[in-house]
Amino acid sequence: MTIKTPIIPKKQTFAKVQAPHEVNQKAICVFAATGFFLDTDTYWKDEVVLPAAAINKLDDAGFLLESKPWFQWHNTPKERPFQEVVDEFSELFKTIVSEQIENKSVILPLSGGLDSRTQAIVLKELQANVQAYSYQFEQGYNETKIAEKVAKQCGFAFDAFTIPKGYLWNSIDDLAEINGCYSDFCSPRQWAVLNQLKGYQGVFSLGHWGDVLFDDMAVADDLSIDLQVEQIIKKITKRGGLKLAQTLWQAWALEGQFYDYFYERVKALLQQIDISHSANARIRAFKSLYWAPRWTSVNLSVFEAAHPITLPYYDNRMCEFICQIPEKYLSGRQIQIAYIKQKAPQLAKLTWDLYHPCNLYNYQDYYTYRGLPGRLQHSLKYRVKRLLGKPTIQRNWELQFLGQENDKQLQKQLFSDEFKQFVPPLVTQDMYRRFTSKDQLQHAHGLSMLLTLSKWYNKQPIESV
Repeated sequence: MTIKTPIIPKKQTFAKVQAPHEVNQKAICVFAATGFFLDTDTYWKDEVVLPAAAINKLDDAGFLLESKPWFQWHNTPKERPFQEVVDEFSELFKTIVSEQIENKSVILPLSGGLDSRTQAIVLKELQANVQAYSYQFEQGYNETKIAEKVAKQCGFAFDAFTIPKGYLWNSIDDLAEINGCYSDFCSPRQWAVLNQLKGYQGVFSLGHWGDVLFDDMAVADDLSIDLQVEQIIKKITKRGGLKLAQTLWQAWALEGQFYDYFYERVKALLQQIDISHSANARIRAFKSLYWAPRWTSVNLSVFEAAHPITLPYYDNRMCEFICQIPEKYLSGRQIQIAYIKQKAPQLAKLTWDLYHPCNLYNYQDYYTYRGLPGRLQHSLKYRVKRLLGKPTIQRNWELQFLGQENDKQLQKQLFSDEFKQFVPPLVTQDMYRRFTSKDQLQHAHGLSMLLTLSKWYNKQPIESV
């Protein structure tokens, strides 16, 4: 059997390899640090995920015999005027979206950002029947306000949802089955409104990965390979993730130091990318090879639990297009901004949430004196709420982990007798203590990863681990 994987796969495809059937503790430490498994790693030494952009040969028993890349990320820019690049993007984007939706009704998640706004423009241009929606956290920033304005200007039906406190605990087992415990359970907040999404008709058009492909990586292009590795580690590790990974490494008595192992793994993978003249292009390629398919794509499974998904920015042609764009045009989201301004000037005048309250015409003022009044007003509003005892919820874990009832459920999962056999109780107890008594923001990721590992371990047959 031969399986050809896309440049950015939208789902993981598993295969067997000749190795002991043992838990891959080193891989799990990386998972704890970053929130995703690196390269082809899985929970098991004798199981891998097929690599991106490869032609893979498997035998009848599902063992991987051979894997060869059919596409290599490259940086071979074709010099041409910026407007020509924008026009090329416009034509390609329309072609891809049109082919993907095939005249079906479309379900469009909207935000205050750029990716979904570009999709709204092309879907309107294609005269698609669109049901748009957005969501915000209970007691959170009103994210749906901008999305509703986008939908209204495009003539789309629109629903606004609220992500409630503690929704996770009634359905965490189902979510664990859907994502296979290859992602934490707080990141895919769309899980909270899955039943509502199932009530729609059509296919999802999702804007995932546009923000990575159409931006620079904020580094100098002549950055050395070692500094590139350091930048990647900073980008992919979560707050407190390195601490948890090293703690697990020591608790499992693995040889050496976690960081040294992690650094060498990242460096080896980065050196395989044949882009030596552009650090930005090389880091973008690394993220697209290893972060997109092993983290972003995992959470797409939640959308697929409701309806089929389409992803214009995942399309092979879009990836090939990126490789041929001069890096100077990719910095600062220039292409998408220009596209929106040209195609829908009124949409460009709506607030860009990243630079609230600025829009696509004045966002450059955000960090200048001209943007100071808006920044101060925005900050003051949330400070007042905090003083009144109603702080703004900014992260899903705040709704799922904080409060007496959430804490009861969390402890039930973390301190089960079964999980103690996998992760030493002192590790879990220390992380829980740090989260509940110190900086919650610093330790929330670690707690979330231990919850994920607990669900994975507890659903394994006892004899297999």
